[in-house]
Amino acid sequence: MKYMGSKNRIAKHLLPIMLENRNGRTWVEPFVGGANMIDKVDGKRIGADLNKYLIALLNEMSKQDFKAPEISEQKYNDIKDNKDNYPLWMVGYAGFQLSFGAMWFGTYRRDKQGERNYCTEAQNNVNKQSKNIQGVEFIHSSYQDLEIPVNSLIYCDPPYEGTAKYKANESEFNHLEFWEWCRNKTKEGHKVFISEYNAPKDFKSIYDSELTNGLSGKKATEKLFVYCG
Repeated sequence: MKYMGSKNRIAKHLLPIMLENRNGRTWVEPFVGGANMIDKVDGKRIGADLNKYLIALLNEMSKQDFKAPEISEQKYNDIKDNKDNYPLWMVGYAGFQLSFGAMWFGTYRRDKQGERNYCTEAQNNVNKQSKNIQGVEFIHSSYQDLEIPVNSLIYCDPPYEGTAKYKANESEFNHLEFWEWCRNKTKEGHKVFISEYNAPKDFKSIYDSELTNGLSGKKATEKLFVYCG
């Protein structure tokens, strides 16, 4: 699924590091986003997000008979202006999958050269992914309120500090509270991994990779952090 900040490009590097000593732990993602990491993990999986439209879409996609709809630009605009008239999952699908750069209802993604059909590409992408997220427990919740099984493996991909918001009306994310939450979860016995560009001094990077942002074209170093106390 197309989603801002997706780790799909580096999942093959991050997953072996995190799964090396999983030892049957429940895989938990409090910021599941486009599910581009959790869809490559087996065993018991929990994916949560504060965006109700996104979670509704993921729950719909996880059904065995799911087929992505074809949505024209006219219907996209109608969904954008009349969200309450449509199922939550369809609003989520249109808002993320059919918007340029996966920016929440930014502008309808179209190919001015007429060489690509982005609507069909979106359908194919989510139809393919749906097979890999069947069995995942998707929960609409903030990371603070999420009930996490004892001794879980928690992977966090939160909104990055100093980067663009995922939604125009998105509230400010409290990064200080988040890092303290990560410290506490580690002390409770969970294995906690965090994707970010930077972290407080009591966290160490165990992986880094320079990537180019698809929207801005700027390069930045993605890092994977753990709490080292």
